[in-house]
Amino acid sequence: MDLTGKVAIVTGSGRGLGLAYAEALAAAGAAVVVNDVDQEAVDVAVAKITAAGGRAVGVAAAVGGTAAADHLIGASVRELGRLDVLITNAGILRDRVLWKMSDEDFDDVVNVHLRGTFTCARAAAVRMREQGTGGRLILVGSPAGQRGNFGQTNYAAAKAGIVAMARTWAMELAKADITVNAVIPVAATEMTKTIPAFAPVIEESERTGEPLPGWLRRDEGLGTVEDVTGLITYLASDDSKGVTGQAIGVGGDRLALWAHPKEKAVAYADGGWSAEAIAEQWHTGVGAEPETYGIPAPKGAGR
Repeated sequence: MDLTGKVAIVTGSGRGLGLAYAEALAAAGAAVVVNDVDQEAVDVAVAKITAAGGRAVGVAAAVGGTAAADHLIGASVRELGRLDVLITNAGILRDRVLWKMSDEDFDDVVNVHLRGTFTCARAAAVRMREQGTGGRLILVGSPAGQRGNFGQTNYAAAKAGIVAMARTWAMELAKADITVNAVIPVAATEMTKTIPAFAPVIEESERTGEPLPGWLRRDEGLGTVEDVTGLITYLASDDSKGVTGQAIGVGGDRLALWAHPKEKAVAYADGGWSAEAIAEQWHTGVGAEPETYGIPAPKGAGR
């Protein structure tokens, strides 16, 4: 996939998935703006990309507010000449169950994930519309945002909101030839290492250098960070010009299209529904097959 001539910003790209995205885009020919809150991580990432023959500049900034977003887009234009692709990857975790989650836990996560995606995408959309040559907004979601996850009120809510914004912006930016999609990645990262069923398998793979087992790559769709980069590169390319408004999952050997919410069952009552009428028919009518919730437990955990 050739991205020569394109310029991309990847927020939160000092390490982990974000760094893998930046490296893959640079390897495909794009010039990349590396961003992280940690200046040292930015410098190391830029050096790694340039040593491999890519072109990259760094911006140390905490994503969330408008000033950081404007700084990122300004650096892209000033130092690399334009902006074609934005990948909103920056994020933090403050996991707590509902009754133990503080205002700060909630606000910090929403500020980086949800508000940071909004402010960066808004600034990028303004620039892309001014350029008049289209563009790509690639927003990073999570399975937690699609299904919910224990202890992640803040994170799940922010990631669900990100997918909703992708669908909205796909409509709003269509006339400007700017596509907007959400990527739902699953990969072996510092975060997934905290999942008890995955931790020993990931650690053993890292210790021995052996690939992750097939059941994990296929059944759970969990692989390396590099397994996610193909989708990122594709969505950044001209080949994906007809793909917009989608939530696409990727990880290990799995590529998946997530369904958008829709009515599953419908019933009608002349004059409307009383509480008693709902109670009488719920378990045999509309509610006969309730939806599941939460990320399913790994099927191969005992292998």
